[in-house]
Amino acid sequence: MSLRELARVVQTSEVTVRRDVRALEAEGLLDRRHGGAVLPGGFTRESGFPQKSHLATAEKTAIADLAAGFVEEGEAIVVGAGTTTQELARRLARVPGLTVVTNSLLVAQALAHANRVEVVMTGGTLRGSNYALVGSGAEQSLQGLRVSRAFLSGSGLTAERGLSTSNMLSASVDRALVQAAAEVVVLADHTKLGTDTMFQTVPTDVITRLVTDEPPAHDDRAATELQALADQGVQIAVAGPQGGSGNVVGGEPAAARQQRRDVPLPSPRRGQVQGTAPSLRSLGEQAPGGERGARVADLRRR
Repeated sequence: MSLRELARVVQTSEVTVRRDVRALEAEGLLDRRHGGAVLPGGFTRESGFPQKSHLATAEKTAIADLAAGFVEEGEAIVVGAGTTTQELARRLARVPGLTVVTNSLLVAQALAHANRVEVVMTGGTLRGSNYALVGSGAEQSLQGLRVSRAFLSGSGLTAERGLSTSNMLSASVDRALVQAAAEVVVLADHTKLGTDTMFQTVPTDVITRLVTDEPPAHDDRAATELQALADQGVQIAVAGPQGGSGNVVGGEPAAARQQRRDVPLPSPRRGQVQGTAPSLRSLGEQAPGGERGARVADLRRR
C-alpha cells in the first residue's frame, strides 16, 4: 500500500503515517518501500514502472539535476534502467558530443531527439515491467566496452551490501554495465537508503559516488546509512531542493559544488544505537495522550 492510501485509511497525514510505518518495520510487521509498505519478507517483490514513476518525483528531479552536472562534454557513459536514470537522461540531452550506452528504452527515448548525443543500445530481451533489455544478449553486447562512468539506480542501497535489486536478470545486466566503467555513480533517493533487496548489483567498495537527496530530519536510518557509506569511502553528493544544471564544462561543475553537502551527516538521536531504528515503544511515548500508540495499533490490526 502507498503512504497516501494508508493516510486516507487511518485519517491522518502522510508524515505521521511514515513515522508509524517505520515503527512497524522495526517490529518486523512490514517492509518499507519507496512511498509505501509491503508485507514482510518481500525481497523479491518489485513495483512496476507506473507505480515507480509517481514516487519521490521531486527528489528524483533534484538528483537528476545534480548528477547531470558530473557529465562532461564529449564523454562516453553508460546509463542503467530506472525512473531516476530516465530523469537524468532528459538532462543529458543538452550535453554536446555525449555518447550514452544503455539497456533502457526509457533512457533511449529521452535522448532520441538530442542531435548532439549518440545513443548506443544493448541487445537482449525486453523486460516489460521496467522497459529494460536484459538477458545474455544484453550482457554479451557489453563485452569489451570501456567508458568513463556508469550511472545506475536500484531498489535499495546499504553500506553493508551496496546497491541491490529484486530481479536477477536486471542485476546481472547492471553488473555488466559496472564492469565497463572506470567510475560508478549511484542515483538513489533517501527512501532507498537502508533498504536491502535480493540481488546485489554493486558492492559498496565499487561505488565511487552516491547522488541522493536531503533525508528528512526524522529519518535517522537514512542519515545513519549515509554516514556509513561515507565512512567506507563513497563520495556523497546531496541535491538541494532546487536541483542543478545539466551543463558541464570540465571537472566538477559549479552547480554541483554549490549543491553538495559534505559529510559528516546528522548522527542518530541520542540514546539510539547506531544502525538501529527507533522502537515502537519510544515512538509511542513521544506523542501526547497516547495518540500515536493508538494509531500504530490501528495500522497493525489493518
